[in-house]
Amino acid sequence: MPRPSSFDRNDLIEQAMQELWRSGYEASSVKAMSEKLGITRSSYYNAFGAREDLFKETIDAYLDQSPCAMLRGDLPDIPVCALLTRMFRAVCSARAVDPEARGCLMLNSLCEFDTTKDELGVMVAGNVLESIERFEELLQLALDNGELTDLADVHGTALALQNLLVGLNVLSKALHDEGELWLTAKTTLVSLGLYREDDHA
Repeated sequence: MPRPSSFDRNDLIEQAMQELWRSGYEASSVKAMSEKLGITRSSYYNAFGAREDLFKETIDAYLDQSPCAMLRGDLPDIPVCALLTRMFRAVCSARAVDPEARGCLMLNSLCEFDTTKDELGVMVAGNVLESIERFEELLQLALDNGELTDLADVHGTALALQNLLVGLNVLSKALHDEGELWLTAKTTLVSLGLYREDDHA
């Protein structure tokens, strides 16, 4: 039975995000997604436009609720290293409690597109590159504030943090134990000199 026209659009975006996260972009045609959402194809197009437009909205919704969202926008009033520690801890927790072991929607999508040609692929790759830039900004802030004093390579360390984030999300598809995921993250943070006990949680 089609959903009434007075459906909650935000609720549908959330449902669409979960379905894309579960099945991937290629499996989420307009027909398939309309059926999953319980709306007609006409309602789909009226509400979201093209398939690509819905994907962009779901990515925005995902980024807003991702553990990494705490690194975006205004930062909490805690030291940078404690914030990084908190974020990676949250990633480990979020991935471990997902019963479907879906990993990260952003990184899953990265593997579906041609990131050199496809508009959506370029967009997703751009988000990953922005994450590296954000790590670099935060590390520089920690240096400027005197929180870090012996970080020789800010850019290289930012790349290492992004690599850790990617690795955790992929590893969590096979390793579902939060303690083991956190051991992976903590060991890397300690080796980079960035681990701090988070006393502000």
